[in-house]
Amino acid sequence: MAPPMSAAQFLNALKSEGLTVVEVGDWRTHNRDRQGPWGPVHGVLIHHTVTRGTDATVRLCRDGHDALPGPLCHGVIAKDGTVHLVGYGRANHAGAGDGDVLKAVIAEKRPPQDNEADTDGNRHFYGFECENLGDGEDPWPEAQLAAVEKAAAAVCRHHGWGARSVLGHLEWQPGKVDPRGFTMDSLRDRVHDRLK
Repeated sequence: MAPPMSAAQFLNALKSEGLTVVEVGDWRTHNRDRQGPWGPVHGVLIHHTVTRGTDATVRLCRDGHDALPGPLCHGVIAKDGTVHLVGYGRANHAGAGDGDVLKAVIAEKRPPQDNEADTDGNRHFYGFECENLGDGEDPWPEAQLAAVEKAAAAVCRHHGWGARSVLGHLEWQPGKVDPRGFTMDSLRDRVHDRLK
């Protein structure tokens, strides 16, 4: 069981991995902690936003919308690879997912097929939203993929986790398809190599 990093540790971990980071407003205290606990943490969840335009994407992920209040993640990874920090603590990004998948993440094993939504993921995962339409055609620039790799590795490095602690939303919550446009196995391979 791992307690979450402090906001300062999170920022330092990302910068130490070589990322360009933008701090958005009161991100360090912008969270959904009143809705439930944050931690223990066990992994990193990767999403795509189904949006276009960095400013609008960052605003949406920070503020959320009527049906889902923000923050919708901890960091937004833009097309140019910049990480915009929009919240820290419990965030509305993971939702309910498969407890068997969480057990596999904790054990650093390949996750089983997600077929239940019985576990609170907002409590247990760091979340990064990646600016992409998610249609399988919107490109993933190398600068962005490298930033996704570095962000996931930064969190794993801090906690002493391996690349199996990195999941796509589609591996956690039944019915989700994100991220679309690259495979999670290819991302985990990149994270694994970076952590060596």
